[in-house]
This record gives sequence, C-alpha cells and structure tokens, in this order.
Amino acid sequence: MSVKHGLLALLERGPMYGYQLRAAFDSATGGTWPLNIGQVYTTLSRLERDDLVAALPENDGQRPYEITAHGRDELAKWFTTPVQRGDRPRDEVAIKLALAITTPGVDVAKVVMTQRTSTMRTLQEYTRLKTQPGDLPWLLVLDAMIFQAEAELRWLDHCEASLVRYEPAPGPTSVPAATDVEVPR
Repeated sequence: MSVKHGLLALLERGPMYGYQLRAAFDSATGGTWPLNIGQVYTTLSRLERDDLVAALPENDGQRPYEITAHGRDELAKWFTTPVQRGDRPRDEVAIKLALAITTPGVDVAKVVMTQRTSTMRTLQEYTRLKTQPGDLPWLLVLDAMIFQAEAELRWLDHCEASLVRYEPAPGPTSVPAATDVEVPR
C-alpha cells in the first residue's frame, strides 16, 4: 500500500491535520506500518502539489487538509485496481536464502532455522492478538499477516526439503537474469 493512497482514504472520512492522519493510519493498520510525522507531511505536500488534497486555513496552530475531487478520482481508481504481485516490495527472506545458498561458508540450514523460529514467534504473537477484540479493518490486516506467516513457514519447509536434495553444479553458479524469467500478470 502506498502512503499516498492511505492518506487519501483517511481524508475521504473528512479533513484532518498531519498528527490526526498519522494516528488514524496507525489505528487502521494496527500499528503494523508505523509512519513518522515527517513522512506524513512530505506526502501531504506532494498530494497538495498534485491537486489531490487542499490545505485548509490553519486552526489552533494546525493546518488541516481535505481531499479534492481529483483526489477522490485517484482514490477510486486505486480501490478498483488490483495490486499486482510484481508491485509489492521484494521478499527479503527469499533473496537472503538465495544468496546464502551461493555464498561460501554460510550455514544455509541455520539461516532457514533462524528464520523459521522468528516466523513461528511472529505467528504465535499474531494468533495471540487474534484472541483480543478489535475492529474489522484491524482483524482483516491481522488475518493477512497470519496467512503470510503461515505461507512463509510452508515455504521454509519446502526450502529445507529442497536443500536436502540440492547438489550444486560444478563451476560458477548460473542464475537466469530477472529479465529472462517471464512473470505471469
């Protein structure tokens, strides 16, 4: 999710100033994606520059912002456009494991086990949080995090099984370039 679209969605609720937006973003995401106030104001400046929000007159030392018609159009477009897998940040765990396999002296099994332990602890914490009452938006974010952790554990199981069967090819490792791999869209 982009901060830009997150702030637009929050401003659709009504005018807010920076600290209100940060608190509302934190509440909506259950604190899983903390924003610093500088990031909020930088994004608001860009949104204002692009005519997606408008600054309102200052009130008690705070400058509230409101979404514009152009901002509503942008927000509607974002909500109706699916997020493509290729648009998401790269998976650092997958990259770390791929590099561990090809880096001399790295205990790959230990890398997998360390990640598995961390992911299991994270999953246990998410499961504990699931037993507490919460609003539907937070519960859906929490469900997504639980499913992602479960998927990562399954993938780590797969990696561990693959490592048992893995026999490195003699000589330099040949890995296809990202441009050589077709990604379905």
